[in-house]
Amino acid sequence: MSTINIAIDGPAGAGKSTIAKMVSAKLGYIYVDTGALYRTVALYITENNIPDEDIEKSLEKADVSLRFIDGAQRVFLGDRDVSDVIRTPEISMAASRTSAIPAVRAYLFETQQKIARENNIIMDGRDIGTVVLPNADVKIFLTASAEERANRRYKELAEKPDCPPYEDILKDIIQRDYQDMHREIAPLKQAEDAVLVDTTELNLEQSAEAIVKVIRDKTGREA
Repeated sequence: MSTINIAIDGPAGAGKSTIAKMVSAKLGYIYVDTGALYRTVALYITENNIPDEDIEKSLEKADVSLRFIDGAQRVFLGDRDVSDVIRTPEISMAASRTSAIPAVRAYLFETQQKIARENNIIMDGRDIGTVVLPNADVKIFLTASAEERANRRYKELAEKPDCPPYEDILKDIIQRDYQDMHREIAPLKQAEDAVLVDTTELNLEQSAEAIVKVIRDKTGREA
């Protein structure tokens, strides 16, 4: 039986990663967080102070990889597990910028396609349905209002002592949306054959169930 590929795209803060993990667990598919790959490249570039003109050559030494440990995806830079290190606001913004660099996208492109060829996967990002997996069995564009995305992020960070004000989080999300939608290489956009799922009024479980229904309706498979 051929593999099933599910592409989930959408803007920053839409809950793609969290919801995709829930859906993959429900269906028994492998979850691939492409954003983690781009964040790891951004971390590599940032930590090594690599200027733009040297990025393409330096990527030969980057050694970015995904490993599935106890069913969970972890991302490595060499032998170092950076799954948690890459989740800072600084690296988020750096990833948005570096993901627009053609050499970075080419570097990660084959990694993503190889995983998709070999497994039933749910892959999320910003250009999965349009560029990385244009022939995906199911394409979903997951979104929510900028205000709701900022509110969710604020609640997520509220317990931390360095939590930024809601207004700053909203500003960052709007800026990130603009950067992602206006970059020259693989800008964020809804694929023509993607199903729009707006989660502004939905909680996580309702969002996951909505996507599971789309996948089952489109593929005719229960798992």
